Order: sequence, then structure tokens, then C-alpha cells
Amino acid sequence: MDINAVAIRKLVFPLMRIAKGNNTIDYIKSMQDSQYLSKEDMHKLQKDKLSKLLMHCVKNVPAYADYKYLIPAIEEDAFSALRKFPILTKQQVNNNTDNLICANTDKSTLTPNQSGGSSGEPVRFFIDRPTAENSEAARWRGLSWWDINIGDKCLMVWGSPLELNKRENLIYNMKERFLKNIIFVPAYSLNPQSIQKYVNMINTQKPVYFYGYASALHLLAQLMINKNIKIKYKLKGIVSTSENLYDFQRKTIEQAFDCPVINEYGARDAGIIAYECPKGRMHISAENMIVEILDIQTNQPVEPGKPGLVVITDLNNFSMPRLRYKLGDVAALSKESCECGRTLPLIEKIEGREDDIFIALNGNYVHAVYFCNLARSYPSIMQFQIIQQSRTDILLRIIKSHTFKESEIQAYIDEIYKLMGPVNVIVEYTDTIEPTASGKIRYSKRDFPISI
Repeated sequence: MDINAVAIRKLVFPLMRIAKGNNTIDYIKSMQDSQYLSKEDMHKLQKDKLSKLLMHCVKNVPAYADYKYLIPAIEEDAFSALRKFPILTKQQVNNNTDNLICANTDKSTLTPNQSGGSSGEPVRFFIDRPTAENSEAARWRGLSWWDINIGDKCLMVWGSPLELNKRENLIYNMKERFLKNIIFVPAYSLNPQSIQKYVNMINTQKPVYFYGYASALHLLAQLMINKNIKIKYKLKGIVSTSENLYDFQRKTIEQAFDCPVINEYGARDAGIIAYECPKGRMHISAENMIVEILDIQTNQPVEPGKPGLVVITDLNNFSMPRLRYKLGDVAALSKESCECGRTLPLIEKIEGREDDIFIALNGNYVHAVYFCNLARSYPSIMQFQIIQQSRTDILLRIIKSHTFKESEIQAYIDEIYKLMGPVNVIVEYTDTIEPTASGKIRYSKRDFPISI
């Protein structure tokens, strides 16, 4: 028995509730019930919360003061009224932070935060306690579907400087270890020389589950496979978060650890958006947010199954509301129901980020996830990065495998030509592919703006 896990569940969290008024446990219990609400009841729950939020925004938030004329529309149909508000971009958040904060909110009571900035400038924003606690509750609800509970020992494989800087502090590390039962492994320290040390530590500490960036978890798994190393017990699961989880990454991680890989769709600037259930479906945290999927060109809602831009409205953050916040991701909704019995709406697929969309010479949009998945069919490519630098130029960074064949690289380039046209493909062989400032590895990106 893990005494620390029991202490966290039975002592730490109850004391947090008493001392700090932390309501996470209450929110978890509420969400465990609401995940089985009928579609009609969930619609009503969202509508009531959205109506209160929109009324609050037009009356108390300077950035939305000009939208008081929508009060009758909000009273009639909050969902329709929401679509009359403008889409909010990340740049607008950074440029109008003070105007987005509720006029009667004490800024000192808010928690400052920022996104990792993997696709550009970090977004700086504030959240209040109900927002943070509801998001944390959504995470624990999702983990509970896999029999992972508060206090269970977690190995976090991470790469973000936002955490790395903190974790260099001994006191912070001790708090994480004893108050949250988290063991930390910095992704940048994973290499062929260190992998045995970390596997030995895993076998000694026996974390219940792993949690980390998809690229960091994939690196850990690949190193173990290459060295023919395995852990000596069964994990409950490995949670991939903060990045698009590609099929090749899931397969490699499953091969290395022989346990479920759990997809957590979340973002620092949006909270926990959706969680994968044991049936393999992504359930939206509908109690916490409205998720819109909009056409890439028209910004109009698209039908289920069609990919579009992800736009989020957090229903809990009354201190710094961000209505129709453009997250920068591309995904599709599903109109189906899940075999697991939960009635939460589903995301059918998460395709990546907006700047993963390339534009071919003929003007067609091409999602780079195709090239990422295709690369894994060529054994010569151990690791890669594909960057569209301009309409006519593509940079292909490749780390060669020990079975490298030039003919396979040419075959890969030929596939690029088929979709992109006769572009100029520049191949750069390298020993390393540097992560972004947030510690993530971008397998694909576009370096120039396009009208989408």
C-alpha cells in the first residue's frame, strides 16, 4: 500500500478544503453524476451557465461593455447570442488583458498563468479558483475512468520551462512529491546513457501511471525499445497531454509498456477540454465549457465530422472571461454516442494545430498530420520535422536510423510532391531536433500566415 497516496486522499485534500476552501472534491462528485445526464439536461445545464456568464460579461467586463444590446438575445437563447460575440484571438488577449478582467475583481486574488508558446508568443492570462478547481476536477474524473485516483503515484515526464524552473527549487519538489505524489523526470535528460537509470528508478518507485507530453513519452518508449529494456510491473495507464497524440506515438508507447495510452486533450490556456474513455472516445468537459468547431475560412459552425478551428468559451471564469477563444487547434465533433454510457459530447478527432495546415501550390489545404503519419512508414526516418517555409519551399529535417536508405527518403519526398505540387523540398540531416520554448517537439509547422 502507498501510504503517501492514502494520506493525500484522506488528509491533504480534506485539509485543503478546510484551510483554503478548495472545492475540487465537490466538483468531482458533481461531474461524476453529470456525465450521465440526458442530452436535454446537459443542454439546460450549459444554457443556464452560459446565460449567467454572458450577462456578467456585458455588465461587468470592459471588453464586452459594447454588447449590452445583446441582453434580450441572451435572455431568449444564450447559445445563439454567443455566436454574435466576436472570436477572441491570442494576440487580442495579450493586448487587452486589463479590459478582459471583471471591473469589480481584485486582481491580487487571481492566479497569473501563460501558455507554453509552442506556436508563437505565449498567451498571458488570469484564472480564478473556480476555473482552476473545475478543470482539475475534469482531469480527475477522466483519470477515474481508468481506475486512477487522487494521490496515486505519478511519474511526470515533462519538458516545459514553466515547470522546470520551479522544479529546480528543492522546496517545490518536496511539495510535489509529498502533497501530490509526483515524481519528476525532465524530458531533456532522456538519452541512451540515462535510460537504464530512469527505468531502475521506475521499478523502485512503482508509479501507478505516467503523465507527460506525447513527444517526451514517445522518446522514453523509443529509448526503452532500442535498448530492449522493460519495466517489471503493470502500469494502469500512460496519459499523453498538451500535444497532438499521433498514431505512431501511441503504438510505440503501447509496445514499450504494454498498457493503455490515455489521451488528455487540454491546454494551459483552456483547461481540460476532453478525456479519452476506455472505449477510445474523447468526451468533452461539457460542464466547464462550450466547444465550437468553425470553418477554417468562414468562421461559421461546421457539421459533425468535418474538421475546423476549435473555439472555447469557459463557463466558470467570471474574473477574466474569454468568450469564443480561438485555441489554435483543428478538430472535429462527433454526433455519435459512446458505448461507455457517458452522455458527454464527443470530439471525433484532433488533427493538430492551425499552423499544421499547409497550403499546396494549387491552393488546396493539406493537413501536415498526413506527412507525419506517412514518415513512420519509412524505417530510414528515426525522427523528423517538416516545415513549410513558404508556398514553394518545404524544409525536411531528418534524423537517420541505422537502416538508412536514400531511396526511402526520395520516396517520402515523392509523396510530398503528390499533395503539395512541385515544391522545393530541402532535406537537412541532423543529429537532434530542438524542442520549442515550451519543451515540445513540433513535428510539423507552417512559418508564414495564410488566409484561413
